[in-house]
Amino acid sequence: MLAVATGSDQLTHAMRALEAAFLVGVEGVCEIWLVRHADCYQDPGYDVDDPTLSRLGREQAARLAERVRRAAPVAVYASPYRRALETARFISPDVRIDPRLIEMELELKENGSMELKEEPAAVIARMRAALADIARSHAGQRVVVISHGAAIIACLTDVLRLEPGQLRLLPYFTSVSIIRMLGDRAMAGGLTDISHLE
Repeated sequence: MLAVATGSDQLTHAMRALEAAFLVGVEGVCEIWLVRHADCYQDPGYDVDDPTLSRLGREQAARLAERVRRAAPVAVYASPYRRALETARFISPDVRIDPRLIEMELELKENGSMELKEEPAAVIARMRAALADIARSHAGQRVVVISHGAAIIACLTDVLRLEPGQLRLLPYFTSVSIIRMLGDRAMAGGLTDISHLE
């Protein structure tokens, strides 16, 4: 009987240590919900340079907002692009704008392909700096950050310690990825969840 209790105590201690290594339940950790903006491409005739949300996008943003409100974030940050700001304002009227959260600069070619105009390393550096500043400002709290697909891919690639181009993942509109940050440590807690859209 004593051996079982000791074994269970050791297992409990080991599990708590594992969770702490991944910044789960650690005091002072900032939990960042990194969210891609809602759809802005569904409606015909949208502004290519800085589109607003489509009808579908507004529905997605409303569902996201319902989910996020239950999580009670203390702050909402967004890229200054209209699709990100509109998505964020479904969650809160008080949105903090950070220009480092913008999309990776891409050029649309005539054949429909895209060409990178900003190096992945530069996107990673600005996203890392933005999230680090946000985490310092909100130690021990949960925040929501609304950004863009390629910028989020670059950020997750960095958190997962992969080389640019290795993460084969496209964050869907309003998908939620969770990053836990403490000091210079960052851990992924979830990737591109869209359960609120189901």
